Amino acid sequence: MNRFSTWLFTGVAFSVWLTAALTAAGQAPAEKPALAEDVFKNIRVLRGLPVDEFMGTMGVFSAALGMSCEDCHSSSDETWANYALDTSPRKAAARRMVTMMATINQATFGGRQVVTCYTCHRGSARPKVTPSLAALYSPTTFEEQEDLVRPAAGGPSAEQILDKYIQAAGGAERLAAVTSFTARGASTGYGPEGTRPIEIAAKAPAQRTTTIHTLDGDHTTVFDGGAGWISAPHRPVAVLGLTGSELDGLRLEAELSFPARIKGALGQWRAGAPSEIDDRAVQVVQGSRPNGVLATFYFDSETGLLTRLVRYATSKVGRLPTQIDYADYRDVNGVKVPFKYKVTWLDGLESVELSEVRLNAPVDAAKFAKPSPPRP
Repeated sequence: MNRFSTWLFTGVAFSVWLTAALTAAGQAPAEKPALAEDVFKNIRVLRGLPVDEFMGTMGVFSAALGMSCEDCHSSSDETWANYALDTSPRKAAARRMVTMMATINQATFGGRQVVTCYTCHRGSARPKVTPSLAALYSPTTFEEQEDLVRPAAGGPSAEQILDKYIQAAGGAERLAAVTSFTARGASTGYGPEGTRPIEIAAKAPAQRTTTIHTLDGDHTTVFDGGAGWISAPHRPVAVLGLTGSELDGLRLEAELSFPARIKGALGQWRAGAPSEIDDRAVQVVQGSRPNGVLATFYFDSETGLLTRLVRYATSKVGRLPTQIDYADYRDVNGVKVPFKYKVTWLDGLESVELSEVRLNAPVDAAKFAKPSPPRP
């Protein structure tokens, strides 16, 4: 994983259980987001984007073309300024492609985002022009899931599946009684040290902080109920305020902290066709919001517990998926809590294994203030 990959990691998708529900109380004043052209040099096409959305867009480029950042950007030294140099013709090509894609969508689809980088490239630097017989007839061809789940008839409704989940997790009354928690464990992801200590503290209904202690300094994500920040080493913005769909994703996860309230977190619920994850049957449910938030849930058909969540952020060049897989559910005061989860995004993954979870533990309110810049 490269430097841009570590910068891209937002840390906003750690756990449905280990977040706090949204509220207006205690929100920090809205901050003016840092724009890409204010932080980086030589931004010509993707101007006007907040820095977090700009970096997400870079992740789409990398995933769609199967390239790393250094395939287009100079990295001869450790300065961010080198990334601004036009040393590769691929940067000029990327600018033309972004303009072309926007023109196609505007002229042909009324401005809807139908054509993206991935539409043509699909992991290859050059779009294929000839159909592949091997891909067409191979019995092992991987079938990609569509972003939008189509309603399926004949099975349980979305409401029935969600009710089963609430009951499996401990029941609505017991779940609603959880007002705070603290957690400790180990996180494994990018970095020379391998596993790193992780601490999580949350207080209902609106606050959460997650800190990963790395050799280069703490990586801290804070959500106060309305605003969110990331403080992490090796970034051009030491403390970045989250905006747009990335903040919406954090907001969604905060609301989903209390499974008893899951039905109100999203609207337009629909149940899709049953599927499988690791040879286990799952029920598929999707919900959305008018502002573009989209999330797909996979519940174990036997236990009713949440196996996977995929949420989508938006960008100028396509959706950005974040997938969270849950495992090792344990009983904590009558509530089922996943002690293992893995977060996968376009440029990497982070695995977390908790060793301790305390429900309704006291949490200092100072934990949820805007974080300070990281210190080694």
